[in-house]
Amino acid sequence: MPSLPLPFHGPGRTRRSTAVPHIRVPTARAVVDCAVYVDGSRLPGRYTHEKALAAARERGGFVWLGLHDPDAEQMGEVAETFGLHALAVEDAVHAHQRPKLERYDNTLVMVMRTVAYREHELHTVSEIVETGELLIFTAPDFVIAVRHGEHSPLATVRRGLEADPARLRLGTGSVLHAIADHVVDSYIDVVQAVEFDIDAMEEEVFTPRTRLTVEAIYQLKREVVELRRAVNPLALPLQLLVHKEELPIDPEIRRYLRDVADHHTGVAERITDFDDSLSALISAALTKITVQQNTDMRKISAWVAIAAVPTMIAGIYGMNFEHMPELRTSWGYPVVLVAILGICLTLLALFHRNDWL
Repeated sequence: MPSLPLPFHGPGRTRRSTAVPHIRVPTARAVVDCAVYVDGSRLPGRYTHEKALAAARERGGFVWLGLHDPDAEQMGEVAETFGLHALAVEDAVHAHQRPKLERYDNTLVMVMRTVAYREHELHTVSEIVETGELLIFTAPDFVIAVRHGEHSPLATVRRGLEADPARLRLGTGSVLHAIADHVVDSYIDVVQAVEFDIDAMEEEVFTPRTRLTVEAIYQLKREVVELRRAVNPLALPLQLLVHKEELPIDPEIRRYLRDVADHHTGVAERITDFDDSLSALISAALTKITVQQNTDMRKISAWVAIAAVPTMIAGIYGMNFEHMPELRTSWGYPVVLVAILGICLTLLALFHRNDWL
């Protein structure tokens, strides 16, 4: 039997790609920690999220589940267990959400942007502020923290709360406050680091005879804008947690959240001041560059004027006319040289007196 010819793939046609089989990653790979807390204390042992929720409901406690970069299938399995709303689950899978607070029945969903400062050289143009995302599901019997990004881990927050059972007895709201307080504290650290950079740039701009690249200032201003977009929108969710009494938040937790909101307001005001300072710093740097360019142009013009004297005299005597002053005298050449030198020295002295050289 003759073999069939292979299909022709001409220009502009692509070969049919072989489908790559989907490999399902277990949900446990995305779990950072899963624990059950009863009466302010962590129950011993390791739990899956299903068993943890069953144990918490049986003993009147709550689950604290931490996830890092879960995919759609992993988050879907968690959502099925805890009864999460589909829209909130979609936000948890797809990062880059704006900070916000939403309520789905008895579940609060709070989105926060995390920030981290990256060490860098002052004059280099590089990323300075790294951003991530943190989404918190809070209900009476569970807290789910979904983190995107490699910074701002919550292990220290968990250890701090476990060392304070009195706060954990206040319920899942204590976890929400602790995470929000941790995020705002990280804002303060980043703002202080950025402030040091701005102070260093300001000192260099206003120091005489320094060369500061404007690109570095523009880069820092862009990073401050990114920081403002991550930090400032969190003000509204915090105010809602503090003032909206119909939200399921313990009154004692509201007092703590009010302190977090105050700290956040201070951070937002400092970031606004940074933006104004950098705008003024860019104007000052551009003015300094303009002054430096004018100084350079004056120096160039002064040297051109000095060089024009011997050029002009040499050009006149180079025309080779027969009748020219002092052309046939033995002392004409040295006289011309002395005249050129004298005029050049006079111009040099005048330019120095006028600060052109």
